[in-house]
Amino acid sequence: MLLLNRQEVESLLDLDRLIDALAPAMAELSAGRVSMPTRILTPVRERHAILAAMPVYRSATRTLSAKLLSMFPENNGNGLPSHQAVILAFDAETGAPRALMDGDFITAARTAACSALTARLLAREDAHVLLIVGTGVQARAHAAAIPRVRPIREIRVLGRDPQKAARLAEELGRRQGIKAVACESPEQAFTDAHIVCAATHAIAPVVKGEWLEPGMHVTSVGLNPEGRELDSRAVEKSLVVVELRAAALAQGVDGANDLKWPIRDGLIGANSIYAEVGELISGSKPGRTSADQITLYKSVGVAVQDAVAAHLVLEAAEERGVGRRVDI
Repeated sequence: MLLLNRQEVESLLDLDRLIDALAPAMAELSAGRVSMPTRILTPVRERHAILAAMPVYRSATRTLSAKLLSMFPENNGNGLPSHQAVILAFDAETGAPRALMDGDFITAARTAACSALTARLLAREDAHVLLIVGTGVQARAHAAAIPRVRPIREIRVLGRDPQKAARLAEELGRRQGIKAVACESPEQAFTDAHIVCAATHAIAPVVKGEWLEPGMHVTSVGLNPEGRELDSRAVEKSLVVVELRAAALAQGVDGANDLKWPIRDGLIGANSIYAEVGELISGSKPGRTSADQITLYKSVGVAVQDAVAAHLVLEAAEERGVGRRVDI
């Protein structure tokens, strides 16, 4: 079995290839051609945490894999990541384990890559002001991914800690060569922004409908079982797209309160979810139909995204001879 650590995974995974490779996989998912059960969750109540198992089989690429993901929100107070993951890839012919690889980087990269894919489908082609809400791993991942699909000339950062927001803006400007500024208020951040990416553990909404302007595209990837990133008005005003309806509306901590709570309160119906990403890819549903339309992609993360990324990593590792072989 091949072992790949985080540094190796990061060196092997090409973000542009990942964005492109996700498109057919998401179309197959919506068409029912991916075997992907609902993720299995084991609560760790003493730590307000969970362990999730996410198996998937994609027949088109003979990809069989499973991700184990721990979500420990209280780690934010002790310097450890709140999300930690490993991915196991198996031989689809024999079931033999092929590789064990770090899943932290893959989780961040595939989430941002699918956001970029969806921005390619939904954001206005002239969108050039990107607002990042949050200052963590996913904030950085989205700041790297979105400029690959739209001509971003300015990145704004909004966070609850002004010092972290300022440090992230400085880092992004230096690393990406794009004007990057930290914003002091939501009003400053949202005014004339074209693409908004929310990536937080917020309990109270950090994206409100009153801040959304005609033509915006919004991505929300944060999940918190006790809260939500989007208020109901933001959802009501938007054309809503998800990875998979069943995943977005799953009961318990697995689904998106951003959508479930407005449905619970009678403000929208389940049919208010306009499309799945795969339906936009296949053309069965059109994307943006006017320059003034507000579009929203709400992500909860699905296992086929991990499988696509792990497949690319494993292919590259075998081509380049990267990693260590072990017997188990």
